[in-house]
Amino acid sequence: MHVPMNKQLENLYKIECFGPDGTLKWVDFIENEVVTVGLNDELTQYFKGSSYTAAPTVGLTGGTPTVVAGDTLSSHSGWTEVTAYTGSRQAITFGTASGGSISNSASPASFSINADSTTVGGAFVVMGGTVLYGAGAFTGGDKILSNGDTLNVTVTASSTSA
Repeated sequence: MHVPMNKQLENLYKIECFGPDGTLKWVDFIENEVVTVGLNDELTQYFKGSSYTAAPTVGLTGGTPTVVAGDTLSSHSGWTEVTAYTGSRQAITFGTASGGSISNSASPASFSINADSTTVGGAFVVMGGTVLYGAGAFTGGDKILSNGDTLNVTVTASSTSA
């Protein structure tokens, strides 16, 4: 008889907001929903061994995001992307995987907010510029940001067996 093992893939985001003067304003966390297209992309790249170069980026969602497993980068009716920051989605530079986990804690992605009253409700990860890997909402609810604020985003991906 086959007994399934309880395995889990999860992502945790840590977001720190600094004011223009460098003072830490708040810290919040996101437990990420890994969407179906993200899981399929991961399985395809790892098990099929297709030609692939990792190019993960992180973006910000608008207020009160609702993420569902069927979301894709081109179709996600429960949330919008916030672009009120300098540049574009930020590259994620992951360190070395260890203990079933990998993160960009040595080099968090940084967003320089360039508009007052910018509402941010969460974040998302895109692989290779085209595949939504996952997204999630802040545990503490929406945040209102000001011009000159900086958000530093640390993404930790973990694969565990329970």
